Amino acid sequence: MQTILVVEDNEQNRILMRQILSFHGFAVLEASDGATAMAMMSSQLPDLVLLDLQMPVMDGFAVIKAVRNTPGLSRLKVIAVTSFAMKGDRESALQAGFDDYVTKPIDTRKFPEIVKNILNEVRA
Repeated sequence: MQTILVVEDNEQNRILMRQILSFHGFAVLEASDGATAMAMMSSQLPDLVLLDLQMPVMDGFAVIKAVRNTPGLSRLKVIAVTSFAMKGDRESALQAGFDDYVTKPIDTRKFPEIVKNILNEVRA
């Protein structure tokens, strides 16, 4: 069973993602801020991280930078999950090192397919 770490400070968003992912057969870990997520990734390497960009303690851009610069984590697949939906936001996230970008509110029908597609890609 593949494990996904959901990093989101909004509890309702975490619950929704957990329910969707669990329904589709994934094990789900949860963190409410970036610093907690970094500690979890180091101790329980997930197959994928769903990472909010706006969080307390350590935002998503700081987390992705740390992930990409940490041996053992640098090849981890990470999707930005954010309410940033302005022109250029997707490109900024991809340039920062994210593997994909999903806007909130998430489309509950498309979301599982996006997750499955990223998990099936081989990271270079």
